[in-house]
Amino acid sequence: MFPHGLPGLALLLLRASAAIALGAENYSHRQSLSLWIQITAILISVALSVGYLTPIVAVAGLVLEALIWSDVGAGTAAGVAIVALDAIALALLGPGAYSVDSRLFGRRVVVLPLP
Repeated sequence: MFPHGLPGLALLLLRASAAIALGAENYSHRQSLSLWIQITAILISVALSVGYLTPIVAVAGLVLEALIWSDVGAGTAAGVAIVALDAIALALLGPGAYSVDSRLFGRRVVVLPLP
């Protein structure tokens, strides 16, 4: 769940891609979106960037993207598909080793005292 090396780097880039897509969508439609959607988009983008509760936040980001698309209209079909597939892949794969989730929930070495 928390791979190191190149797979971990790839998951870091995937998290960054999903966070940037949500942030760019929020920024490009900031005039027509309500304040709570803008604040939620910023919080979800930050949580995705650092890898905090990644599967849950990725699904929340996809739902928020759908709310934005329903409010102001979706872009191209290819853009919608890329953002949706990024969020779904991130929700299924997890955050990777370079994340807050890895530090909070990663493997630990348990040393038992001698009897």
